[in-house]
Parts: sequence; C-alpha cells; structure tokens
Amino acid sequence: KDKHSYKKSVMNEFEYEETLKEYRQEGLEEGREEGREEGRKEGRAEGRKEGLAEGRAEGREEGREEGREEGKREERMKNAVNLKRIGVPVEDIAKALELTEDEIKAL
Repeated sequence: KDKHSYKKSVMNEFEYEETLKEYRQEGLEEGREEGREEGRKEGRAEGRKEGLAEGRAEGREEGREEGREEGKREERMKNAVNLKRIGVPVEDIAKALELTEDEIKAL
C-alpha cells in the first residue's frame, strides 16, 4: 500500500508539474499575442499621427509653392501690361515673360 500511494503521489506531482508547464505555456502565448496586438494598435496610432503630420507639412509646402507660382504669374502679367502700354511688340513680350501671345492680347 505504501508503495502504491508513493507512486500515486509521484504521479500526481508529475501531472501537476506537466499541468503547470501547460498553463505557463498557454499564459506565455496569450501574453505574447496580447503584447503583439497592443503593439500593433500603438503602431497604427503612431503611424496615423506621423502620417497626418507629414501630410499637413506636405500640404503646407504645396500650398506655399502654388502661392509662389501664382505670385510669379501675376507679376509677369503686370509686367506684360506695362510693356504693352509702352508699345513693346506682343511677340517680344511673350518671349521675355514666357506667356502666350493670346494671354498678352487678352490684357
């Protein structure tokens, strides 16, 4: 009887240890998965934030560039009006200011 109960208690300890190993492994796997998911969420949030910041910066730069181009064009048109007023030929104005003759005639 003592031999049998010893085997039983050893077996129960072994089963207990195996069960603990399984639970530890399951816990590790669950923890890793939760960590990955949390990392993904944080990464997506950070990526969105960075993307918005980059998009805003690019948008501002594009807006500035468009504004500069528009200002240059307005300046050329103003110069074309002045040159036309003093009698410079349309063809010469077009070449000098990189405008079309039709644009200059419309002024």
